[in-house]
Amino acid sequence: MMIRDDAYIRNDGKSMSPVPTVTIVGAGLAGCECALQLANRGVQVTLCEQKPHEKSPAHHSDGFAELVCSNSFKSLRATSAAGLLKHELLHMHSYLMEFALQARVDAGSALAVDRDKFSSLVTGAITKHPKIEVISEQVVRIPDEPCIIAAGPLCADKLFEAIIGRVGIQASSFYDAAAPIVDADSFNRDIIFEQSRYDTVGTGDYLNCPFTKQEYEAFIEELLAAPRVISKEFEQKDLFSACQPVEEIARTGIDSLRFGTMKPVGLVDPRTQKRPWAAVQLRCENQHKTAYNIVGFQTNLTWPAQKEVFRMIPGLEQAEFFRYGVMHRNSFIDAPHVLDATFALPNTSLRFAGQITGTEGYVEAIASGLLAGLNSYAALTGKPSVVLPTTGAFGSLVSYATDQATKNYQPMHVNFGIFQPLAQPIKNKKQRYAAYADRALADLKAYMLHRDDIFDPSWRSNISDLAGEVMLSE
Repeated sequence: MMIRDDAYIRNDGKSMSPVPTVTIVGAGLAGCECALQLANRGVQVTLCEQKPHEKSPAHHSDGFAELVCSNSFKSLRATSAAGLLKHELLHMHSYLMEFALQARVDAGSALAVDRDKFSSLVTGAITKHPKIEVISEQVVRIPDEPCIIAAGPLCADKLFEAIIGRVGIQASSFYDAAAPIVDADSFNRDIIFEQSRYDTVGTGDYLNCPFTKQEYEAFIEELLAAPRVISKEFEQKDLFSACQPVEEIARTGIDSLRFGTMKPVGLVDPRTQKRPWAAVQLRCENQHKTAYNIVGFQTNLTWPAQKEVFRMIPGLEQAEFFRYGVMHRNSFIDAPHVLDATFALPNTSLRFAGQITGTEGYVEAIASGLLAGLNSYAALTGKPSVVLPTTGAFGSLVSYATDQATKNYQPMHVNFGIFQPLAQPIKNKKQRYAAYADRALADLKAYMLHRDDIFDPSWRSNISDLAGEVMLSE
């Protein structure tokens, strides 16, 4: 990585010496992206991370940027909101997005990664960087400014209490869940077949476990009766919709899973040459295809119950689990009524990044770390704040997350529903999304050319080489 040792120059042309150290709390996706953005602009960074001495209930490894839920970063297609966000990040030279592409595993038009390789790449870049000092300890108070809190939604209780004391509000929270990971050697390949939806049998990046009607109904019955770790009856407001436990979705109706995560549309069981009644899909977790994630099966079931119930899935009768599903309480702050458009506490050099701000999702966390890093650098060097165009994917999300008119703030993924309407409405959804993408990238490129004090054109990545043509077309 190129380090700009001459980058730390104020607008008045005077060098600032000594260079202040920016403290970042948390070496997750947001914190690591933020650290690399600052360090590669010549800023000294102290990165505080509680690993390996302390771990949250959802973390297992000692590595940085650990993916605790799915290994999927979602779609790469530029005409999806998730894919467009990746485009924007690559234009802005996101280091973690480049690492994700290097650690990519087969997942069709989605970007899924070998989570161990991804974490290893990020950890190596952080620990070997001459301008980043890693402090391995749990932070229980807000460090002196300038500081960026990227502690994540599983922020330690004492630190979160300090944050709430500082921002002067009550905490908001929701429950989040992760799906199990299964040993591929334990699959029954006589039943499980390879196929991505609508592809021919024997091709694709997913394995499928087909259900008959009788098998599906028996499975749902046992799923609903199984004991849970958190036994309360959840209210919808307690659950983030994108990560609802599979048993809670099943509770809404007998066919809710069959028309959702277990939909069989586009699949053909090679044993019957017909579409199954329902199907569970498995997505590879690593490049060696030795471990698979049970797609959409985030769960709150006890571990013994998971072993019993999920072995009812056809083809998983002898399944061995590398990791059982877990559920945990996530915390975030009421960003629209606390933070400014740069994710800073107004009139301070204290910023927040990642899911603690309520921007939900892996790539969204990376984006918020990048933005926090750029704005901290801008503030240190006397440059104007970096406020991205609100016509883009991340600019739209930041606008939503910091708009004081936003009520009942809940974690939000990037999506076209929060984009500014087009000047000329387009009814066709595919064409409308393509127009959103074209407008977003044009506006971002124009903004970056205008802000060459922040964005160095020589750092621009060749997106087509990195991500492949799938990002460039529908």
